[in-house]
Amino acid sequence: QAMKPPGSQGSQSTYTDLLSVIEEMGKEIRPTYAGSKSAMERLKRGIIHARALVRECLAETERNART
Repeated sequence: QAMKPPGSQGSQSTYTDLLSVIEEMGKEIRPTYAGSKSAMERLKRGIIHARALVRECLAETERNART
């Protein structure tokens, strides 16, 4: 994923990306319960991606709180 410029547009985009990843993860839950290994792998990748995006959002919030 490319670096986003600082400022509100960058954080909005990161937050929007996070919501999109969470939405996609939701679609993998049912097939995972049914035993789909590929859905489980996609869910794992989604969780890793979401964690990274949450870290970015938190860092942006911290930067904005200092200014």
